[in-house]
Amino acid sequence: MKVDARVGAVPSEALAASFPPLDLPIPPPFPPMEARSVAEIPAGPGWIYEPKWDGFRCLAFRHREQVVLQSKAGQPLTRYFPEVVEMLARLAPTRFVLDGEIVVAQDGVLSFDDLLQRIHPAASRVQKLARATPATLLVFDLLLDAGGQSLIQRPFTERRAALESFVAALGAVDGLAPSPVTPDRAIAERWMQELGAAGLDGVMAKKAAEPYRSGERTGMQKIKRMRTAECVVGGFRYASQGGEIGSLLLGLYDDDDGLLHHVGFSSSFTRDERRGLRPILEPLVETPGFTGSAPGGPSRWASERSTEWQPLRNVLVAEVRYDHFSGDRFRHGTKFLRWRPDKNPRRCTFDQVRSRGGRGVLRQFGLERGA
Repeated sequence: MKVDARVGAVPSEALAASFPPLDLPIPPPFPPMEARSVAEIPAGPGWIYEPKWDGFRCLAFRHREQVVLQSKAGQPLTRYFPEVVEMLARLAPTRFVLDGEIVVAQDGVLSFDDLLQRIHPAASRVQKLARATPATLLVFDLLLDAGGQSLIQRPFTERRAALESFVAALGAVDGLAPSPVTPDRAIAERWMQELGAAGLDGVMAKKAAEPYRSGERTGMQKIKRMRTAECVVGGFRYASQGGEIGSLLLGLYDDDDGLLHHVGFSSSFTRDERRGLRPILEPLVETPGFTGSAPGGPSRWASERSTEWQPLRNVLVAEVRYDHFSGDRFRHGTKFLRWRPDKNPRRCTFDQVRSRGGRGVLRQFGLERGA
């Protein structure tokens, strides 16, 4: 299904047909405002900051008895989150459009793995997961108020004030919470430093005076929370051509079983770094490489010289930068930073990447159901 990729463009007719018709000034599918990635939190009086939570972006539409959930990409989410639909259908206002994030909290922290499990084709499975891992809709913008008035041309400060009034009028609603905001950059910096364990993915910075720029990246910036970890290099793969090293295969020890488990890869090297990899790695080729979970194969990095991957003696430690770790894996490829010859490989454990704490933060922000 093709979607018009022009900034602010209306999605294709085929995509629009996947949503029921709603008699609203802002009907689905509606392109949400997007953010431009930047390296640092912007400073100045014209910015408002929010946490960037690890969930699914969601536009929620209500028209009388009908509730529709739409993803950032313009796809329907309604069937996957029946508890969110039921919660919104019980609210007193019968016409509104909210912009927010669907999250799932487990054991006091946000769990992206449990959230991913919710996207399942079987309706019975969806209903079971809705009971076992109920989602919360974190709202950060109001596009259509309870009176049916479009707010997208209003500055963000006015839309946020309207959102807070909207939520306050509802009273306590299990499964619905406003995302916190602050004009104080120092608080945003603390969020980046302290809220990772609770599920913070970074910080969003919004221009206070800007209208809601549908489909554009001019009114909002995102600063992702990047972390580092020290990993054992348990193996490598050759590049598809030229005999160079294509990727390092990374592992972490589990203190419970004492085994080295494969957790991801790093293939981001400068040209000089890549040239220097073979003399470091090839003399250390030795089985088993990983004593716990091991890489699969074949891989797009494998060549005729390598059917899958080459195991290494567990003596090399690499420090890498990453953005997400979930399901005992780096969700994306990591960035190689440097070798750590001073680090004992056996001390490279899961403790440095697994979330701890955060329950108090989630309760404070209303992200725990029943809080």
